[in-house]
Amino acid sequence: MPIDGLFSSTIDILSKNIDLRAKQHNLVSSNIANAETPNYVPKALVFEDELQGAIKGNPTTTGSTTNPRHIPLKGGGGTIHSVQGQVIESPAKTPGKDGNAVELEGEMSRMVENQILYNASVQILTKKFEGLRTAIKGQQ
Repeated sequence: MPIDGLFSSTIDILSKNIDLRAKQHNLVSSNIANAETPNYVPKALVFEDELQGAIKGNPTTTGSTTNPRHIPLKGGGGTIHSVQGQVIESPAKTPGKDGNAVELEGEMSRMVENQILYNASVQILTKKFEGLRTAIKGQQ
């Protein structure tokens, strides 16, 4: 149950970003695990534009839901909590003879990039909570 108003939107954004980065990590791990599977097509989670649209609250480009029973528009979410991302296929430019489209070097670089962004989000979120703790304790 979210507690609206207690924390700033920064914490919601960072926690959603961490959740989506964890999902992206699972997809990349799955791609690497299937690097030898015939006819396997790698997948990726695309969520950056959807998350930015939810942050900006731009209903003209992303759509907006004002009721939990509304059907969200594809590619956009009304709130940060509704951002789920979209799983897309991301095949290599030159698939192997067995039809496998995983490019191991590309997947490894995507994993490293995703890990760096995940760690940065966790560090920022940690600092945010440290600031809240300091404010609650009344320390300087």
